[in-house]
Amino acid sequence: MRIITRSLLPFLVAAVASAGALTACDSSKAASTGKSAPSASPAPSQSFGAGVKLTAATPIDTLLADPKPHVGKTVRVEGQVVDVCPKRGCWMDLAGKGPGQKLRFKVTDGEMVFPVDAKGKYAVVEGVVAINELTLEETREYVAYQQKEYGAERDPASVTEPMVIVRVDGTGALLRDRP
Repeated sequence: MRIITRSLLPFLVAAVASAGALTACDSSKAASTGKSAPSASPAPSQSFGAGVKLTAATPIDTLLADPKPHVGKTVRVEGQVVDVCPKRGCWMDLAGKGPGQKLRFKVTDGEMVFPVDAKGKYAVVEGVVAINELTLEETREYVAYQQKEYGAERDPASVTEPMVIVRVDGTGALLRDRP
């Protein structure tokens, strides 16, 4: 088993508990919450959830390089938003410093709804670090899901090693135009 490398980082998304839970969002909850991802641009400084209380940030690169010491701990992470869940606004990917490095910030569907056009904005987020070690079969199913739902280019048949997915389970976030 290995920690995600740069070549696999584009496939970092919601950690899954089992092969049957490979979907990133539960669109069936949209009707029960009455919320959907808004299309309007966020305000220059827009707060979500409990906000951000920690003052010191943990670099994304540090979390991706060695996540285990941070598991279960609340961290503050900052970075440019490079992707947002197009279905429910329930996650954002933040860019690390290296090519292809990104970290998923995930919230419970409907708890916080991030606008799809937050891409390119600067996010300051807070939450608990989690990792999920997938089996080889779960990894292949996950890659197949990414290919089907989001057009990922990686072929599930090319997967030869299981993945370890690192994410921050969110409690609060702040979006703004710049750092």
